[in-house]
Amino acid sequence: MSKLSSKNQITIPVAVLREAGLAPGDQLSVRAAGKGRVEIERPVDAIDQYAGSFKVGYPPGYLDGLRNEWDR
Repeated sequence: MSKLSSKNQITIPVAVLREAGLAPGDQLSVRAAGKGRVEIERPVDAIDQYAGSFKVGYPPGYLDGLRNEWDR
């Protein structure tokens, strides 16, 4: 069991951190979740969440067609 210090700090057991997938240096979001409850979570990185999920690009041959329009 952990104890809240006079500086409002708490030591979280290593087993709990490992199970949660948290590591030293992680940025964490902390919020009250009702009386006597606190939630701690690592915020989702928007780049990690959405990288590669949007289909962007041109159809095959499209850029070649544009290049052929250039004056050479």
